[in-house]
Amino acid sequence: MNHGFDEYKVAVIGGGAVGKSAITVQYVQNQFVVEYDPTIEDSYTKHTKVDDVMVKLEILDTAGQEEFRSLRDMYMRSSHGFLCVYSIAELRSLQELQEDFIQTIYRVQDTENVPMVLFGNKCDIASEREVKSELALEFTKSHMGNCPFFEGSARKRINIDEAFVALVKEIRRRRQVIDFKPKNDKNLRKKNCMII
Repeated sequence: MNHGFDEYKVAVIGGGAVGKSAITVQYVQNQFVVEYDPTIEDSYTKHTKVDDVMVKLEILDTAGQEEFRSLRDMYMRSSHGFLCVYSIAELRSLQELQEDFIQTIYRVQDTENVPMVLFGNKCDIASEREVKSELALEFTKSHMGNCPFFEGSARKRINIDEAFVALVKEIRRRRQVIDFKPKNDKNLRKKNCMII
């Protein structure tokens, strides 16, 4: 049902303590949450405009902890796109994205054509950097279909809006490709039938 705006479900995913909740709350409520309370699953709604079209985003702030793994398949199946978060100060958090999350998304969605954005959080503590930008960029090419990549900071609100806007654009772009293909295939089939 269209109310004159697009509606998308997006999930913010990544390992524990990479800043998923901080990013989500900063984006939706314009504030930085200091206290850390492991999330089970929180849902937020944000209305915004992307390319002059209103968008209603339902944002799922997911649990990175191992004990909540059973919830993953459910939200991964129903989400239109994913903001994949790691901490630039922890190399392990980037590896964890590939091992624990991205492969599961591909399996559950049964395709590798999934709208995603890679987000390196905590660029405000650059002195503790363990993940070079070049490595993350290489990671998007190897594991994420060359998706958009940002480094930013939930604390300083750096590249937060830009990352979500990029994700909306990825969802729209990939949907156009998917919507276009089946019609094209049918036309090809009809032509083949006529030739035969």
